[in-house]
Amino acid sequence: MGRRKKIVEQCERLMDNPDQIRNIAIAAHVDHGKTTLTDNLLAGAGMISDETAGEQLAMDTEEDEQERGITIDAANVSMTHEYEGEDHLINLIDTPGHVDFGGDVTRAMRAVDGALVVVDAVEGAMPQTETVVRQALREGVKPALFINKVDRLISELQEGPEEMQERLLGVIHEVNELIRGMTEEMDDIDDWTVSVEDGTVGFGSALYKWGVSMPSMQRTGMDFGDIMELERNDERQELHDRTPLSDVVLDMVCEHFPDPIEAQPRRIPRIWRGDDESDIAETMRLVDEDGEVVLMVTDIGVDPHAGEIAAGRVFSGTLEKGQDLYVSGTAGTNRVQSVGIYMGGEREEVEHVPAGNIAAVTGLKDAIAGSTVSSVEMTPFESIEHISEPVITKSVEAKNMDDLPKLIETLQQVAKEDPTIRIEINEDTGEHLISGQGELHLEVITQRIERNQGIPVNTGEPIVVYREAPTQESREVEGRSPNRHNRFYITVEPLGEDIVEQIKLGEVSMDMPEQERREALQDAGMDKDTSQNVEEIHNTNVFIDDTKGIQHLNETMELVIEGLEEALDDGPLAGEPVQGALIRLHDARLHEDAIHRGPAQVIPAVRQAVHNALIDARIKLLEPIQDVRIDVPTEHMGAASGEIQGRRGRVDDMYQEGDLMVVEGIAPVEEMIGFSSDIRSATEGRASWNTENAGFRVMSDNMQTEKMTEIRERKGMKTELPEAIDYF
Repeated sequence: MGRRKKIVEQCERLMDNPDQIRNIAIAAHVDHGKTTLTDNLLAGAGMISDETAGEQLAMDTEEDEQERGITIDAANVSMTHEYEGEDHLINLIDTPGHVDFGGDVTRAMRAVDGALVVVDAVEGAMPQTETVVRQALREGVKPALFINKVDRLISELQEGPEEMQERLLGVIHEVNELIRGMTEEMDDIDDWTVSVEDGTVGFGSALYKWGVSMPSMQRTGMDFGDIMELERNDERQELHDRTPLSDVVLDMVCEHFPDPIEAQPRRIPRIWRGDDESDIAETMRLVDEDGEVVLMVTDIGVDPHAGEIAAGRVFSGTLEKGQDLYVSGTAGTNRVQSVGIYMGGEREEVEHVPAGNIAAVTGLKDAIAGSTVSSVEMTPFESIEHISEPVITKSVEAKNMDDLPKLIETLQQVAKEDPTIRIEINEDTGEHLISGQGELHLEVITQRIERNQGIPVNTGEPIVVYREAPTQESREVEGRSPNRHNRFYITVEPLGEDIVEQIKLGEVSMDMPEQERREALQDAGMDKDTSQNVEEIHNTNVFIDDTKGIQHLNETMELVIEGLEEALDDGPLAGEPVQGALIRLHDARLHEDAIHRGPAQVIPAVRQAVHNALIDARIKLLEPIQDVRIDVPTEHMGAASGEIQGRRGRVDDMYQEGDLMVVEGIAPVEEMIGFSSDIRSATEGRASWNTENAGFRVMSDNMQTEKMTEIRERKGMKTELPEAIDYF
């Protein structure tokens, strides 16, 4: 029997014992060694050969991942490990570290109960480390820490035992500060900080396949003195033989990460807002394989032979071929064609997958990443909130018109697989807009369309996505319908930053019970009366109905909201989305006769009133900005800071770290296009850098008019601004 088949059989045997299952993700900053570490674990579990581990990068299954040397898609694998005489099933997800693919990390965290955070011993905790820790804790996922590349401290930096200890304790302290800061207000989490003594911190080198932790040192009798000696004498094979990395990490996973029985009762209230007294809530808390089926889809992939594959966490019941399941937000049911588990790039079909496991399912044609799939209709899980939103757009068109239908189909598929991508399809012009997290994100998507689908495409220059936001309170503005029989009286004011933040994080939404929403808004600073009259939340804008007893308003409200949403999706300055506006409807005059207050009358009236009120509230353009960090040798520090300042950016901090200088600052996304080649030439290729989206800020007044005209021209709008916009 083949080795692989044997592992699949072992996995199948263990699937029914949730106390022996661990669902984990490996997460870290880009290039800190996650995929190399995963190779070690696969070799330890007998899935790939020991010799090629660390070079094979078995989880980077796509051609472009191998070429670029980075993980782009989260990859799942199931393996077994014996710990203290008992076999365990470990379902692992290797996640990307590059900020442009952060959406994959957020979705992976929904499927797992533990996150192994990998940090480079030399670089320490980086911006993306902070982001992945935050993503894990927000989903109620318990962290543990592995400090990688310790070999570099010994052989490259030639550090002595004291220096090394100081540096490693510094990394642990940084990570604990992040955990403490984020869990302070979480009632359901006691102390999740990591420590060497508890065995929740491991050290090692994924490249040379050795690792240690406090429990492993006690077991093998190896201490840091022995390690330094073997590492300095280049006896790395002996190091690996005496204290193999995979044993240290997998023991840590089995010992310290919660099994589904422990994790689900804590995680369910955090990710699901349904009735906690219901039967389905009970079966999810108990990880009951005989309950109704509940699957949370966290990833959609395409297999050239099997078609679409939905991967996700089974919280209750048992998935089997032939079941008819409901997909949240769609009508009817989908029939399960096959169920399986992942073995890296391959999917192995199995008879059934019970609660507490991560499954791969075909046949769920209506599911997208984020869908709740169940055997009975139920309240869906909370939507997965992605930390950053799309900030850059490219137009894509097929070189041959014959490919147009196939291109449209492919783009719709892309949007289904990756919810952090936004697609606008214009069937009239044949031009389609893809918006994503950054230049690399869009480059990878367009390259995959050409390579995997064989569709030659032309792509436009990257376009930056702007926002529009009011800066003060407006006067009351009247909007009249074209037939002059209906009038709406509206004001606009800026919404408090804390409220905007809560809406972005999904802590406030229209899906919540009204009482809960009111309390959340009041906690974020909204006054009591206003919070009781919330009629709609659209993106990060809130609509308040302050009217009293107006006849026919109830049946017209749907059209009012439609007009409001139209006005907010295309702001008055440049047709960019409006954010952070509080819109109040104070009064309305409506025609008696329903025929005179239809869509053609109400929608334009509301749209006009909202736009005029926004202009009166001195609406301005906001541009997306990024945090920038550059690590560079001292002699190139001036060139590196000059690159930020020359891009309308500002340098906030410069400090020494090891033998490198770190330059930190912020710069507009628009100015960062082409940054990678410029910084390379400015520093003779010796700089490493990363960027992190940092939201939007108001653009300086002297650039507003020029930018608006440019955007209006690009969109084919009139280039003259409305007369009322006279405040620039």
